[in-house]
Amino acid sequence: MSTATPARSLADQLRRWPDERLARLLRARPDLATPAPHDSTQLASRASTRSSLTRALDLLTAAELHVLDALVLQGETTLQRLVATVHASPASVGAAVERLVDLALAWEASGGLRPLSGVAEQLATGGSGAGGGTGPSGLHPWTPDAPDEAVVAARVAELSPAARALLEHVEAHGGTGTTGTTRRTVSAADARTPAEELVARRLLVPREDELLVLPGEVGTHLRGGRTTREPVDAVPEVATTERDPALVDRTAAGAAFEAVRRTELLLDAWGTAPPAALRNGGLAVRDLKAVAVLLDVDEATAALHVELAQAAGLLATAADDDGDPAWTPTDLVDTWVARPVAERWAELAVAWLRTSRVPGLVGTKDSAGKTWNALAPELASSIAAESRAAALAELAALPPGATLATGTGLPSLLERLRWRRPRRPRVREQMTQWAVTEATTLGLLGLGGVPAAARPLLGDPGEPSATGPTAAADDPAAARDAAEALAPLLPAPVDHVLLQADLTAVAPGPLESQLARRLQVLADVESRGGATTYRFHTGSVRRAFDAGWSAAEVHAFLDEVSRTPVPQPLAYLVDDTARTFGTVRVGHAEAFLRADDETALAALLHDPRAAALGLRRIAPTVLVSETPVDLLLPRLRELGAAPVVEAADGTVHVARPDVRRARTPKDRRPPGLRAAREGAHLTTTVTAIRAGDRAAAARPDRPPAPTTPVGTMAALREAIEARVPVWIGYVDNHGTSTERIVEPRRLEGGSLTALDQRSDDVRSFAVHRITAVRPVPPGP
Repeated sequence: MSTATPARSLADQLRRWPDERLARLLRARPDLATPAPHDSTQLASRASTRSSLTRALDLLTAAELHVLDALVLQGETTLQRLVATVHASPASVGAAVERLVDLALAWEASGGLRPLSGVAEQLATGGSGAGGGTGPSGLHPWTPDAPDEAVVAARVAELSPAARALLEHVEAHGGTGTTGTTRRTVSAADARTPAEELVARRLLVPREDELLVLPGEVGTHLRGGRTTREPVDAVPEVATTERDPALVDRTAAGAAFEAVRRTELLLDAWGTAPPAALRNGGLAVRDLKAVAVLLDVDEATAALHVELAQAAGLLATAADDDGDPAWTPTDLVDTWVARPVAERWAELAVAWLRTSRVPGLVGTKDSAGKTWNALAPELASSIAAESRAAALAELAALPPGATLATGTGLPSLLERLRWRRPRRPRVREQMTQWAVTEATTLGLLGLGGVPAAARPLLGDPGEPSATGPTAAADDPAAARDAAEALAPLLPAPVDHVLLQADLTAVAPGPLESQLARRLQVLADVESRGGATTYRFHTGSVRRAFDAGWSAAEVHAFLDEVSRTPVPQPLAYLVDDTARTFGTVRVGHAEAFLRADDETALAALLHDPRAAALGLRRIAPTVLVSETPVDLLLPRLRELGAAPVVEAADGTVHVARPDVRRARTPKDRRPPGLRAAREGAHLTTTVTAIRAGDRAAAARPDRPPAPTTPVGTMAALREAIEARVPVWIGYVDNHGTSTERIVEPRRLEGGSLTALDQRSDDVRSFAVHRITAVRPVPPGP
């Protein structure tokens, strides 16, 4: 606490604060800075509004709430009195008082500390008090003429056993009771019931609504001179198990590698076949199920990867061929996939830490019974990022090797976070559980512990109550450090496969991105794990031919990537597929089929399964069909044919699917730039408040007489010559009168060019809108 002269009001105290402390207040309570207050008086008024107080109280720990509650109960008191009444150590009470003052929830008046107006009401409505209208302690405020502790103790000692039992009952059940037949005015000698004994000794105070209220000083006495019976600064411990830190790091690295691989696989698939966006902007359930099958994960994990890609700016909506919105990879993907795996993981981790999206809600029902879809715009929460930050900060504060204990670790973490933010809604606990699960999937946690690679992103572990992870994630250096710590733990990408005689290829490790993409054109993934197995078959080889490969290119690719000789069955498979590929040509009739081999066309014409295609022979080697080409091709392939599209000039037309890209969302700004802009905004706001304070101080005691344009220009020219600031009254284009302190620079053409100290910018002011001018000394 400050030892300076007590302030007359909160606004007076804010004026005395240095700029750094005022900036800390605005950073902790950002709602106070938007829009920028005119001066400290408006800032103090805004700080006491109901909505702002609710946000500020939500930032307090249980200990800080109880200290504030004790301050509200006593009205105005000293730090020494708070230390005596709050069941906590003096250091904890002192630290809590400092934080309350820093958050402008209390201020230092002449009689001691005083709570901000409105705090008592918000504590009563949003606290966890036992009775209605009480704060966390469940006690009512002290009476204005509250007696000393000794007097209260003497009065309690005089009670009969029945009256003492009634008093303790009232204290244990909310501190209120009904008057019933109890006389409201009675002396101790005339008291005939236990309730009248309490009323006579002012241990219960009658109210106008026929209630008897237990005064706060009496409840404090019954609790041993404290506002609570249990210590309020006892932080719940997190149940942990010791594990080898190296094992934690390796486990998390494996999960990080899988997260990057799945994201890349998702983007590759949607690059050629983007799913349609729903009318509300979400992703259809069937498309999410398809993603789960593609990634070989459950739907909750699939939703996490879809949401993560969108949060990282790798996914956005773009128009498809029909002009309808579809979820398409952005142009940022092409640079992202070219970077090392560790850097790609760091970018995904930063996006997850910062996003307000809540993937855990996907598949659940909302209040109206409607299922939440992935990528729906409404699937967001203002406390999602803060919940992740708080949970991971607590785990990062544990020593290396300490991990969440099986079964008891997560409940103990929830209990600790409940102490950290007791006013947060219950949904936060569910978000914390989702955060732990998602962090494990992404490699930010391993076996319930924080790996070394994730610690740079989680900030200072010595400040677990702060939103360290969110702040650290905005630092580009933290992402670089995280990538450097993860890189040695990742398997090195390999540039070869092992071909086997059973038409499979085994990749003995993670393949290079370009090699994996080319191989997936030629073969299908059969199994994943430490070694990925690819399966060659007629359809997969034909897929490569459809993409424009020739048989010679396929053989050359296999010879290049294989460390073993190409097995004869695989070579025969390629040659046999190439031999039949393109024997049937398809063109536009609606469609026509042409082949040099009459038997191939005859087989199709007489196949019962082809009856729906409307085939008709017009020449020995030509068939025509009523089915459009885009539908005819896949049907013919289902019948075992290997058709190709023939262009108008008779050449083969390769129908390679185009890779689609959407424009990267405009709000994708570098984290460092975002932090710099926030810092600049705070600096500008502090400057505006200080300028408003100087303008208020320079305001004349009586409204100044309006000046004529000639007098205004004369005063402004004098200020320009003397190079001194002036106070001006100004009416803007909307007719709003404002007061400003400006430093005149130039006066010409009926316009004043001056430095406006409020905006810290050079502006132009119309002279005819200036209502008054008064010289002031330069500001500090």
